[in-house]
Amino acid sequence: MSTSADDLDLRRRRALYRAEHRGTKEMDWLLGRFAVAKLPGMDAPALTHFEQLLAINDVDLHAWIIKPDALIDTHFEQAIYDIRAFHDITTRVN
Repeated sequence: MSTSADDLDLRRRRALYRAEHRGTKEMDWLLGRFAVAKLPGMDAPALTHFEQLLAINDVDLHAWIIKPDALIDTHFEQAIYDIRAFHDITTRVN
């Protein structure tokens, strides 16, 4: 069964809303800006993966983005890398 363009568009709009309304300003900004830029180009499998990422709680997701060594779920490793690269977040060594 293929996903219609209307269904995909609806899923993208819902994902954008979820990305921009996380509950904390930091996560709204990190995920919202990424979603605005990347969602239009996401196909159905990529969108499904992003929707799964959005289901993760903010505390864990924020830690994974800010401190990549905190990432415990390698299923999302590429997505976290993409978000970090989008925001030009680099790991700093003191």
